[in-house]
This record gives sequence, structure tokens and C-alpha cells, in this order.
Amino acid sequence: MPFYELEKVRFIIKDSCELDIAYAYEDLVFSEHSLFIIQFDEEKSNTLYCWFNKDCIDADRHSIFKSLTTSSNLNGMKISYKGKFEMTQKEGEEQISLKFIKSYLYNKQLESEQ
Repeated sequence: MPFYELEKVRFIIKDSCELDIAYAYEDLVFSEHSLFIIQFDEEKSNTLYCWFNKDCIDADRHSIFKSLTTSSNLNGMKISYKGKFEMTQKEGEEQISLKFIKSYLYNKQLESEQ
């Protein structure tokens, strides 16, 4: 099982957008308000992936990702935009369902701005 630097990711999130971690499960870290999810790379300990809630406004998503990128770089990590996610809760249950939607074009646009 790989070692994930949860405290470093907590610092990056707090430093870049003043949010806390709401929940961490396996390789996923959920931000407060489920605005975005940070995913650890299993093979590269300094690589992170970011998924934004599908309801996040484009301008906000771009601004937050730019801040996450800056803070990640300053802390020896690399972050890449992976796409959006949708979270639903099954009626009458405490279980949630996640659907990830990859976005290749947006990823290349954001990475070229770094």
C-alpha cells in the first residue's frame, strides 16, 4: 500500500483556497463543501490529480485550480486537472455514489498555462 502525504495535501488545500479537508478515503481527499476531490497517484508520490464538482462555476474552477497548482509546486508536488465528478446519495441510505468524467482538452489548456 502506498504512503500518501495527507498532511501536505491538507496544507496545500488550506494555503491555496482556505478550505479544509472534509473526508479522506483511500486515495481520495474531499474538500470542504465537496467543491473538488484530490486523488493521489499510486505510483508517483509527488503527483496529484484534481476533479471538480460538475456544479462548480467555470471561472471559480479555473481560479481555484490555478491556486492549487501554485501551492502544489511550492510544496514539491505536481497537480493535474482530470475532469469533473458528480456525487449522488441514494435515497434512504448514507452511501454516496461518485461518477468521474474525464476532460482531456481542459487538462491540456491548464497545464500549458503553468
